[in-house]
Amino acid sequence: MTTPLSILDLAPASVGKTRKEALDDSLRLAQAAEQAGFHRFWMAEHHGSSTFMSSATALLLGRAAEHTSTIRVGSGGVMLPNHSPLMVAEYYGTLATLYPDRVDLGLGRAPGTDPVTAAELRRGGSDLNDVAADVLKLQRFFGDIEQGDGVSGAQASVLGLSVNPQHLHRTVRAIPGEGTHVPLWMLGSSTGGAQVAAELGLPFSFASHFAPTHMSAALSVYRNRFRTDAETAQVSQPTVMAGVNVMVADTEEEALYLATTHRALQNQLRFGAAGPLQPPAEEKVEPLPRNDPRLIVGTPGSVAEQIGRFVDMHALDEVILTCYAYDPAAREESLVSLAREWDRQGL
Repeated sequence: MTTPLSILDLAPASVGKTRKEALDDSLRLAQAAEQAGFHRFWMAEHHGSSTFMSSATALLLGRAAEHTSTIRVGSGGVMLPNHSPLMVAEYYGTLATLYPDRVDLGLGRAPGTDPVTAAELRRGGSDLNDVAADVLKLQRFFGDIEQGDGVSGAQASVLGLSVNPQHLHRTVRAIPGEGTHVPLWMLGSSTGGAQVAAELGLPFSFASHFAPTHMSAALSVYRNRFRTDAETAQVSQPTVMAGVNVMVADTEEEALYLATTHRALQNQLRFGAAGPLQPPAEEKVEPLPRNDPRLIVGTPGSVAEQIGRFVDMHALDEVILTCYAYDPAAREESLVSLAREWDRQGL
């Protein structure tokens, strides 16, 4: 059975392009992903970034879902410390109502931004217990519809009515998300996220595309502690997705050239700089060691083979790909050509 491939997009902006163009390029990538047979198209929440335009993921995913028809769309992820569970349930429950059986909700503990911006966003803590409690609330909000125990004061006021306080809601409801049972995923880059996913019986997406160091330890914690009897359990056994950065082209030389954009971005972020993606540079970029998902560069055949070994090494159930190219057309062709080769090899 072929291991599913998915895409994680952050709507990156490139030098010389507008932010609107970056968002439009993201939509075209979702459409190309559907045509190429990718399983999911996820978007990651980032705030205050001049590189990534994916701050309002629910809005962007709604647009992607509206202009596609079969591919699953979802957050990779919603950062729980930034939002109340009710608001998340309302947004993603609305998406799931509009696009049934196509919406995923990946959940993370990081703020997805710098400390100053996080202070403006932060609603709660990222402590494991806080996150677990929020996940439990989310699942209950998405659960089966319960009988109403009163009316909404806001609903009555729209009609110009006042309601006896005794007749108002006494329970919190996420409408229209009730009964949508949106699938939840726990995201993580350490053993902390793995522990939460295991205790809650949720599928786990590990951020190996930027934090591969702790991957083996995190997957061991997740698989050894996984609870099928958890109230929140959504899968019958441990289920793992992992991230891989790629750059694919017809020749190794071309792929290495295009990958200089990714390397420039890494250097910018490492030294505290920020900005749109830079054009490729005429400099030699050496590929990282094989089976290192931080950046796999090469032809469709060589990249597919390396990802296949990565899948086997960690017994993965799914792989989610990121690709940073200055030219959005090159990003699209890179991912589509890899998907074709992946299918051809039956990986």
